[in-house]
Amino acid sequence: MKGILTLLTLIIFAGCSASEPEKEIFYLGTFSDDGLFVLEFDRESGSFSEVERQSDPPNQGFQAIHPDGDVLYSITREGLSEDDEQGSVIAYRIDPETGALSPLNRQSSMGAGPAHVSVDPHGRFLYVSNYSAGNLASYPLAEDGRIGEAVDVVHHEGSSVNERRQRAPYVHAANPSVDGRFLYVSDLGTDKIMIYAVDGETGELSPADTPWAEVEPGSGPRHFTFHPSQAYAYSVDELSSTVTAFRVDPETGALDNIQRIGMLPESFSEDSWAADIHISPNGRFLYATNRGHDSLAIYSIDPDTGFLELIGHEPTRGGHPRNFAIDQYGEFLFMTNRDDNNLVLFKMDQETGLLNYTGVEVEIPLAVCVTQHILR
Repeated sequence: MKGILTLLTLIIFAGCSASEPEKEIFYLGTFSDDGLFVLEFDRESGSFSEVERQSDPPNQGFQAIHPDGDVLYSITREGLSEDDEQGSVIAYRIDPETGALSPLNRQSSMGAGPAHVSVDPHGRFLYVSNYSAGNLASYPLAEDGRIGEAVDVVHHEGSSVNERRQRAPYVHAANPSVDGRFLYVSDLGTDKIMIYAVDGETGELSPADTPWAEVEPGSGPRHFTFHPSQAYAYSVDELSSTVTAFRVDPETGALDNIQRIGMLPESFSEDSWAADIHISPNGRFLYATNRGHDSLAIYSIDPDTGFLELIGHEPTRGGHPRNFAIDQYGEFLFMTNRDDNNLVLFKMDQETGLLNYTGVEVEIPLAVCVTQHILR
């Protein structure tokens, strides 16, 4: 592991508030034998130090944290046994002093190729998206955060126009609404964002009154995020390198398609695929990653309409940029680059939305996901 800290970075970090929490922990999922990394971030110096690694099982990808902040959930392609072709999901107890992890229990993901995990905002249920299996599993959570056996497994049906990538359903992510009443499921294979009503007692899923929103054929929705106002939502579309914007009906959960905008410069003609999407805490800017162009596309958000305007691109300083995180203060963006095995730190300009490379990089093998946690 290496940290690179330039004079510019020292200047950037000078003046950070001393009143902020003492410990900021980052969990790094990797497609490597090292599994899951736990790092502590020093906001004043902009440096990272390793706390531990959880390497059993290996190949731990996406994570989510319980709303109480005491349990982390991590998915892995590894099954519960050597001949198990399904993946699994693990619950870890978070040490409140160090951020270190202790395994609580583990359940089957109920399908091959788990790609995403999310938690109900009230801490009642866990959702796992299985890309290869084209299904979604819902689990109850015990009071201590342990994962119960799946109460519902929903299998999608259909296909779309890309004969190579959309021959079948490919469930990529599931995001609950802020009140937990609805679940929005991005299906790359069918070009739909499926909308489910959640049974608040059991966690079972049923189609909402408006059961899906469609994107342009061949788009391939991958990840999904809500605007802080909850009035708008955005899909990053992997195959077309676009962002699709929606207006959200808070009563029915329905999505109204209002805009589709490109993520790449007009002059770029090589292959590229979109990956992740997040919005700044102040709700003014949206960021999405390009794998191939190896950049973050940066947009301003019109607060009255939800429309996006592309304002720039920032090189990610690594190949195949996948997941990234924006800290809760809106000061920093943390980028994982799988092919260059690094975590890269950017300073955010809260007025313009643009990014400044700090010079801080941490070597993480096959890094694919980063999750921030504040120890209070």
